[in-house]
Amino acid sequence: MASLLPMQCVASLSKPGSLIHLRGAASLGINKRNYSSSKKAATSGEYLHQSVVPSMHYQKSLPRLPIPKLEDTVRRYLAAQKPLLDDEQFRTTEKLTQDFQSGVGKQLHEELVAQDKRNKHTSYISGPWSDMYLSARDSVVLNFNPFMSFNPDPKTEYNDQLVRSTNMVCSAVRFMKTLRAGILEPEVYHLNPAKSDTDSFKRFIRWVPSSLSWYGAYMVNAYPLDMSQYFRLFNSSRIPKTGRDELFTDEKARHLLVMRNGNMYVFDVVDKDGNLVEPAEIQSHLKYILSDSAPTAAFPLGVLTSENRDVWAGLRNKLVAAGNAEDLRVVDSALFCLSLDDESMTDHIHISHNMLHGDGCNRWYDKSFSIILTKDGQAAINFEHSWGDGVAVLRFQNEIFKDTTEKPLVHPGSAAAAVDSSSAVRRLQFNLDTEVETGIQTAKENFDSAVSKLTIDALEFKKGGKQQLKKSKLSPDAVAQLAFQMGFLRQYGQTVATYESCSTAAFRHGRTETIRPASVHTQRCAHAFVCEPGQHSVEQFQGLLSECSKYHGQLTREAAMGQGFDRHLFAMKYLANSQGQALHSLYSDPAYTAINHNILSTSTLTSPAVNLGGFAPVVPDGFGVGYGVHDDWIGCNVSSYPDRNVHDFLQCVHKSLEDIFTVLEGKALG
Repeated sequence: MASLLPMQCVASLSKPGSLIHLRGAASLGINKRNYSSSKKAATSGEYLHQSVVPSMHYQKSLPRLPIPKLEDTVRRYLAAQKPLLDDEQFRTTEKLTQDFQSGVGKQLHEELVAQDKRNKHTSYISGPWSDMYLSARDSVVLNFNPFMSFNPDPKTEYNDQLVRSTNMVCSAVRFMKTLRAGILEPEVYHLNPAKSDTDSFKRFIRWVPSSLSWYGAYMVNAYPLDMSQYFRLFNSSRIPKTGRDELFTDEKARHLLVMRNGNMYVFDVVDKDGNLVEPAEIQSHLKYILSDSAPTAAFPLGVLTSENRDVWAGLRNKLVAAGNAEDLRVVDSALFCLSLDDESMTDHIHISHNMLHGDGCNRWYDKSFSIILTKDGQAAINFEHSWGDGVAVLRFQNEIFKDTTEKPLVHPGSAAAAVDSSSAVRRLQFNLDTEVETGIQTAKENFDSAVSKLTIDALEFKKGGKQQLKKSKLSPDAVAQLAFQMGFLRQYGQTVATYESCSTAAFRHGRTETIRPASVHTQRCAHAFVCEPGQHSVEQFQGLLSECSKYHGQLTREAAMGQGFDRHLFAMKYLANSQGQALHSLYSDPAYTAINHNILSTSTLTSPAVNLGGFAPVVPDGFGVGYGVHDDWIGCNVSSYPDRNVHDFLQCVHKSLEDIFTVLEGKALG
């Protein structure tokens, strides 16, 4: 389970007759997002905007994440298993599930509900989910950290590495200050923005007590989203510990961590009065780092953050014992990490590899997030996954892109401040003994071996997109997911466990739920398209597509409302383990193992700020599928290890999309 959150769909909220997908991390995006954007200008350049409604105004009154009824979980679980098993396997799983439901499962469910009632400040999944991440011992690289790359600045001269990195740092500090001052617009999804995303509504709702404010928003079809993860965005790191890592945050720290050539630098970006340091000074300090002639680090410490967590924990203890505790704390408490790469990017595939993993030396993968900027101004965010599900990261990325492109604080030709950067910028020097140096070399060898096995390829389908699908009354997400099912069937002749992450941020301390896109409907439809293209009429194919779309819409609605089965079964398993109980045989059933071995791990993203997102497969014989359905085209960014052929898979997906759009145009398949 540990690596199953590549990126996130933020929510899917419905009203009669409409299904709204919000896509957001791994893990990613947004299909349709009506951000609140403050009309009122900020009183100073220190802030992005000044929200009329306090940032956390809705937090107290957010509804609690429901625990599904046990019978619903069992029914949904068996429905998801149906396309993956033969009749005999299904009967075995059905019997085990019924035994679980009437015995151990009933008891665990009742205990879970009782425990949840005692912990009304949070959600039933928050603690176990966080514990799962922090207890995982695999490297965070490839297994957990996803990336989201920024679109280039439309004004090409602003993509200069120094100009863009300065503007991004300044905008990031402005975002942080806006958030901490409580004047960042609350995260709200507006189903009817003409009513709820207005100055008059905001002036009204700010006077509604925060214990009732959610209900006020709900009355006008607006859904506030959980913002509890935001405080971990800045000044935060994951700290390796034997057995289970810890999260560390120090909001008092005022400095930025910058990495270049494996060397680590720090300087203050917030002054002692809490104000943004002059942009021209920040530019001067970054210019100093970019022109520093210090050689590439012989023993780059950052590569240790790519190690197995227990190995890294042991080496970190050695670093502390050698007198490096203070400098490690400086790294951990930095606002975030800015990685300045000396390489220029050649294409999308190069960008994906660089932003997902890079060379391991110029990264600190444990920071809550890092902004990576290449020599030619390509930018991306790579983020650590245990503290949150990308909801906060995507909001940050959207705001930073908007701010840097619309209100940049430095410009091409802007003179850097005439300040002594050599005294303001400190290059961190660590005392390394032979054991740590050997550990760094081993970590680099392990890193190189792991990333050498990863292949990434991309597809752009230009013959149709969201507009045409909606005209055909089909869910764009359902069609993309169906294309993956059809593509895999065409390539490998089978239906396999498939995962799509859906955020439950509409609830207090919600994390994610799983949409299970492989169903009896997609199986039937894929088989007709791939194995029997000449045996069905256009109308029959269209009917099959419609069935898939309706069922996927239902699964998405259920997941967004906390009514999936994955988190419920996981929480009961976690509860049994924490009490030292023997696990019911449901959990040792090969079918349970198989449905959690997600060969197709998928996440969707479209956002004005984001060019592409990506993540590695979550199992050795899997695909990591990042995708976006745009107005008139569909894009996929897919990764695999040697067990699978990503190039052929994408050709099969392309053929599937061609067939689907051919049928939608009323033409028979050739």
